[in-house]
Amino acid sequence: MTTIKSLEDLKKIREEALEKRKVKAAEGKAQVTVAMGTCGIAAGARETMKAVLDMIEKENISGIIVSQTGCLGLCEKEPIMQVTIGNEPKVSYGKVTPEVARRIMKEHVGEGKILQDHVIQA
Repeated sequence: MTTIKSLEDLKKIREEALEKRKVKAAEGKAQVTVAMGTCGIAAGARETMKAVLDMIEKENISGIIVSQTGCLGLCEKEPIMQVTIGNEPKVSYGKVTPEVARRIMKEHVGEGKILQDHVIQA
């Protein structure tokens, strides 16, 4: 972590954060996050993440930011995957197997259709 020693350091960090936010909110950009806390990993989150990354590679999909996060506090719903497209609200999916992850990538990320049968309120 960077040490802030001056007002200039703080301004630089702020500008970098704003630039990252701008990239994430860019129209048409999608951000996919997989919860990878210990409970998520135990429930199969690694396989879910692998399915997302494999699909992006095989289908040569661009414009998607893939990241991971820790526990979201909904252990009974793991593996959890969150999708944000442009400025739309974040959608959280629970019990995401690799097959469900591929459906989410195809239908939600690719076609804009939310898979209501796996949506959780987070």
